[in-house]
Amino acid sequence: MREFRQQFATNAACLEYLVRCRWTEGFVCPKCSGQSAWLNSKRYVFECRSCGRQTSPIAGTIMHRSHVPVQEWFWAAYLVATHTPGISALQLQRQLGIGNYRAAWHLLHRLRRGMINEERTRLSGLIEADETHIGGPSKGKTGRGVAAAKHKTLVAGAVEVLTYKDDDGRPRERAGRIRLQAIQDAGEENIGTFIRRHIEPGSRIRTDGWRGYSDTALAGYKHSVRIVGVPERAHQRAPHIHRVFSKLKTWLLGTHHGVKPKYLQSYLDEYVFRFNRRRTPMAAFQTLLGISSRKPPLTLHALASPESKA
Repeated sequence: MREFRQQFATNAACLEYLVRCRWTEGFVCPKCSGQSAWLNSKRYVFECRSCGRQTSPIAGTIMHRSHVPVQEWFWAAYLVATHTPGISALQLQRQLGIGNYRAAWHLLHRLRRGMINEERTRLSGLIEADETHIGGPSKGKTGRGVAAAKHKTLVAGAVEVLTYKDDDGRPRERAGRIRLQAIQDAGEENIGTFIRRHIEPGSRIRTDGWRGYSDTALAGYKHSVRIVGVPERAHQRAPHIHRVFSKLKTWLLGTHHGVKPKYLQSYLDEYVFRFNRRRTPMAAFQTLLGISSRKPPLTLHALASPESKA
């Protein structure tokens, strides 16, 4: 924390960091692609020598037109990326001294959108895949069909299974990267779409034998089935993905006290981002701003759009 405060002690220091993130090989004008500009230090904008356009380091990013100072954006990103149990909008409001809870909530969701990197590689190798339900209780429904309840959401998940040898030379397994996505149902169409989007073809996928993981859904993949006799033993057959689901639910209930279905995907994206960088929290902060500085502005309406729900 001390190093962070020293590095980003002023708004100017934060803006300089954004410049390095956005224009790694030097400034490029977004209007004419000119590479020569001078810096107006009072407003901290670059003025293109060719067309005269003025460009701010935060223009077109998730921080664009925000009334929150850029230094507080950095502080928020640091808290979100490095605070082990995560942080809620109410906690963020208190930490930053923001008077309006809705402003803190909006800021936090903008950062969550910044956690999505469209250029990330798909999972590969040995994969465990399964689904789980997120939300409150539902009456009169059982099994995977419980997702039809109003406050229930079905979430598909996949985790890379990495092998290593312990101190005694015995082979062990541990969880690598993960992917999570809210889906409408556990039919082969939605399962197949999730797998093709997040898992590299040719990978071996370990499942519990649910019919949604059909030959059609897993075409191009190697399928390994581990039959689960009773639901209570599911965690023994697929320990890694069930551990991910268990920690996800604990985090949603403990830190955020539940989440509305229409905003769930944003929380899933944050959980994936944090889980995949759990061993390098400071690198997570740098990655978050590196990704966020290339994201367009996000409105409140967009947070609840169909794209955000899926």
